[in-house]
Amino acid sequence: MSCREVRLAPPALWGVVLSAMVVLLSACSSVPPVAVRGTGDLGVVIERADGKVKVIETTGRSVLATVDGLGDLSHASVVFSRDGRYAFVFGRDGGLTKVDLLARRIVGRKVQAGNAIGGSISHDGSLVVVQNYEPGGIKAFDANTLELVADVPATTDDGTRSKVVGLADLSGKRFIYSLFEAGEIRITDFSDPKNPLTRRFAGGKQPYDALVTPDGRYYIAGLFGEDGLALIDLWNLDKGSRKILSGYGRGEQPLPVFKMPHLRGWSIAGNRAYLPAIGRHEVLVVDTATWQEVDRIQVKSQPVFAMARPDGREIWVNFAFPDNGWVQVIDTVSGKVTDTLQPGRGILHMEFLSKGHEIWLSARDDNKVVIYDTASKQPIGGFESASPSGIFFTTRAARTGF
Repeated sequence: MSCREVRLAPPALWGVVLSAMVVLLSACSSVPPVAVRGTGDLGVVIERADGKVKVIETTGRSVLATVDGLGDLSHASVVFSRDGRYAFVFGRDGGLTKVDLLARRIVGRKVQAGNAIGGSISHDGSLVVVQNYEPGGIKAFDANTLELVADVPATTDDGTRSKVVGLADLSGKRFIYSLFEAGEIRITDFSDPKNPLTRRFAGGKQPYDALVTPDGRYYIAGLFGEDGLALIDLWNLDKGSRKILSGYGRGEQPLPVFKMPHLRGWSIAGNRAYLPAIGRHEVLVVDTATWQEVDRIQVKSQPVFAMARPDGREIWVNFAFPDNGWVQVIDTVSGKVTDTLQPGRGILHMEFLSKGHEIWLSARDDNKVVIYDTASKQPIGGFESASPSGIFFTTRAARTGF
């Protein structure tokens, strides 16, 4: 058998071929519609009047895009997928909208109820659960497709439905929530989504909002119908719920309540909880070992959010109308108000960057977002935004109860 001589193409021809390959590969690499980037510094700002959200990035403090078509956002909240790419926006009109923060567009939307006020996402990121006023109950959806997985009515023993509030995620595809009219707290386990299991607890009179502590151990529901709060130790469910801070306003004439405080704005800093007192110009300080009140801090007006800087050294407080243009800062070591700021008109929401060196504030009546340096207490940036309310960063994806 004879060997055949292999002839190579001339060098000049190889040059042409390689050049063509480089051009083709470059063309392929330019297919993605947006520049490659991470999601850790992204977030959204709710524009409540127009049914829009702004996609923002915190490194450059800039707006990347405005996405419209999200319905009624007069009361809206947001959770994020585990990788921070997708924002799930819960609207007042019962709308559940999935926004791709990298492509900066809506990738899924459905109106799943008549009136809704928020939702949550499972720890594994597979289920998105919505809490509904009308009809009362919770619904679980596949996070990828937004297909309905389970419908769990908040039905009481007499057959009536209650509004659901205070929904939060727990481990193992479990969700905890409160029933306003029924005065109950429930935990629903979606480990088998087709057959969810629900456990019921006493909740007090008219729970209106709730939170899970950052360590995931306690669930606390604020009570509109009575002084005090309901607490469940999630490590010891067989003990049921108990009332804490009973009668903290006893013997005093409460002021008119212009806006209910949000318990998600409570702060746990060290072994203290800081919470806005309903109808009072006070922030209550509670020992988290005993759940007893240990102090009250006088503030300018009725607090709405009392939010801890991530290191726990400061609490930033905003207020209800007519003093909603002010923000005060409490030092957690001295227990005193150290700064009184006027960032803008109608400060509805505040959000810290994950390490606390900046805080972003929505000034609804000025149509802008204002950014403050938390060390100097000076404004360092901001941008125009139409009636902004909630500000949500993707760092929430790694936190229980957010």
